[in-house]
Amino acid sequence: MSSSPTAARTRGWSLVATAFAGLWLIRSGWADAAPPAPSAAEAFAAGPRHRTPAAGPLPPSAPTRVRIPEIGVDAPVVRLGLGPDGSLDVAPAGGREVAGWYRDGTPPGSVGTAIVAGHVDDAEGPAVFHGLGALGKGHRVEVARRDGLTALFTIDAVEVYDNDAFPDRKVYGHTGRAELRLITCGGRFDARTGYQGNVVVHAHLTGVRRAR
Repeated sequence: MSSSPTAARTRGWSLVATAFAGLWLIRSGWADAAPPAPSAAEAFAAGPRHRTPAAGPLPPSAPTRVRIPEIGVDAPVVRLGLGPDGSLDVAPAGGREVAGWYRDGTPPGSVGTAIVAGHVDDAEGPAVFHGLGALGKGHRVEVARRDGLTALFTIDAVEVYDNDAFPDRKVYGHTGRAELRLITCGGRFDARTGYQGNVVVHAHLTGVRRAR
């Protein structure tokens, strides 16, 4: 039986979900300061999405930097592909200070759901996305792009999902507008197996800033 286009898209999202949750988001054992956990008030179930109107999508262009003023993030974005086994490539040396964008996915600001992942911590201490759980509805995420434009996103919700119940479609699904997901590991921590979940920031495009 031949696969339908819908089935093919579903397999693609699952592949990306497995790659991010299984390889990028593994803690290496540093445990001196737990990352902040998302507040229940910032979940979708606590109320409607932030009401900032959505902006029209931008033409595709690769991201170069991500800034999150609320938690002091200003980090370069590296392009990540998939390895021979279908898992996401790891960040290069020094990866604790960079975020990674799945290069074959949607560029931030373009129509679709863009995925940017980053480590929460490592053996040396907190890493680039350590503070994601402290974000809330209405906070801003800025993504600088190679074309000189900066895509401005407003956060709709911040949620944590168990690894064995990760909602692929909710996180990675196409919504018909320009959206962004920031992902790091989180949830319960097990000294043997690491973090048992992922913190996910859901945001949508609300503006654009042009280089002067």
